[in-house]
Amino acid sequence: MKIGTKAAILAAVSAFAVGAAGPAKAQNLTMAVGAQITSLDPHYHALSPNFAVATMIFDTLTQFDADARMEPGLAESWKVVSPTAWEFKLRPNVRFHNGNPFTAEDVAFTIGRVPQVPNSPSSYAIYTRAIERVEVVDPLTVRFHTRSPYPVLPNDLAQVAILDRETHDQASTDDFNSGKVAIGTGPFRYVDFRSGERLRLERNEEYWGDKAHWNAVDYRVVVNDSARTAGVLAGDVDFIDQVPTSDITALKRDERVKLAEKDGLRIIFLALDHLHPEGSPQITDKDGKPLGKNPLLDVRVRRALSMAIDRQAIASRVMEGAAKPAGQFLPEGAFGHVPGLDAPKADPEAAKKLLAEAGYPDGFRITLSGPNDRYMNDGRIVQAIGQMWTRIGIRTTVDAQPWTAFISRAGRQELSAFLVGWGTASGEASSPLRSLVASYNRDKGFGFSNRGRYANPAMDAKLEAALAELDDGKREALLQEATTIAMQDVGIIPIHIQKNLWAMRPTLTHESRADELTRAQDVRPVAAR
Repeated sequence: MKIGTKAAILAAVSAFAVGAAGPAKAQNLTMAVGAQITSLDPHYHALSPNFAVATMIFDTLTQFDADARMEPGLAESWKVVSPTAWEFKLRPNVRFHNGNPFTAEDVAFTIGRVPQVPNSPSSYAIYTRAIERVEVVDPLTVRFHTRSPYPVLPNDLAQVAILDRETHDQASTDDFNSGKVAIGTGPFRYVDFRSGERLRLERNEEYWGDKAHWNAVDYRVVVNDSARTAGVLAGDVDFIDQVPTSDITALKRDERVKLAEKDGLRIIFLALDHLHPEGSPQITDKDGKPLGKNPLLDVRVRRALSMAIDRQAIASRVMEGAAKPAGQFLPEGAFGHVPGLDAPKADPEAAKKLLAEAGYPDGFRITLSGPNDRYMNDGRIVQAIGQMWTRIGIRTTVDAQPWTAFISRAGRQELSAFLVGWGTASGEASSPLRSLVASYNRDKGFGFSNRGRYANPAMDAKLEAALAELDDGKREALLQEATTIAMQDVGIIPIHIQKNLWAMRPTLTHESRADELTRAQDVRPVAAR
């Protein structure tokens, strides 16, 4: 271990102990999570760590259980009242943390705010764009009028945190981050937030649903994998997520902790630059000179890059079994999964032939970017793929950066090839299709996380038809067709689907979630199970 790394780990473990000299009290919970919280504004940045926090402070009209099955939230029921209208009956006697009653007016205000949040790096507007207008029928009844038949509206609204019209009118993202307006109807109340460090919460004693088991929650951001593991082993924290795969075997034998795991819905994939036809920003010839055109716009090059990757080796060696090689967005059993669309087999020789056919017999130079502190083993995955690409003649420089720096560059379309992930909380293919490979269209709310700016009109047409199809069987068939088009065209390069891993004290139990959200309300003392 390098001295610098060891010092960082010791410092992080010491930080755990601040204010926690002994074992945590039975009614207090200390959690350490591996990903940064970029905002407490629940409409600012569509990112799983942000959404996990949002669901502790706020509520949504509909929600998903641990197996990604829809269930009531702030809405008790919903139904289609015409081909372009949904009616939702709201839960009575719900109050925001400041005592204000929850009504249909708050729902209408929320839907209007979502697309207006400025400077959003990944907008939640994708989940409200189908709504043409909101009709407040009475204080506990609201109707959503859509531009066309829209069967996935209840799914979409599970992503939209409901705000208080009186409290949040004119509130800025900075007002949320300061805690001034971090007020919802959720199971926990805001206490304190230090960006990059920790969030403190207390139980909402007036919560409409099942009360949380914890008086107080200390939710700490610890991106160093070894520090999280050391913290839970030392008893300085009660619970961690993103368990390092290298620690799994040892932790399973250690009586001081127990593990929980769940097959996930997060696809790890590579996005490619489709925006710059005259030359991608991080691609040159072998001598470092501009190519004059972007080779990634040739599907043969994209297929070669995909075929060069040994996904099974990444899943077994880099991920140490905590992943399954993927050839599409979702695992078997999910709505829109395409039977038979399996992970491509590694074939370096065929990849070289494709490169030669495309006019690159000697390859070219490329930079492969990615985060080194966001996904399980992300830096190691990027390194492994870089070596695989180099073996087929594409000399690859790997640039793994902290998430905040990396995602800013990706959002500005400054990268040629980069590793990212997408968690499909709804468990159906319309979510990644709309977000990751649909042609970027602000008016339609498509492609907000399509940072490579891939576009395929045939895929878009199938997706739009699916989003207007009320018959589930026909809709799934259209989603499967859209997925097949995007995968055959190598709009993205899927790598694997993660398993979700947590570790905790033996005295705790956890309702592990397929959507990988790490939330205090899902942790309980064993006796309270």
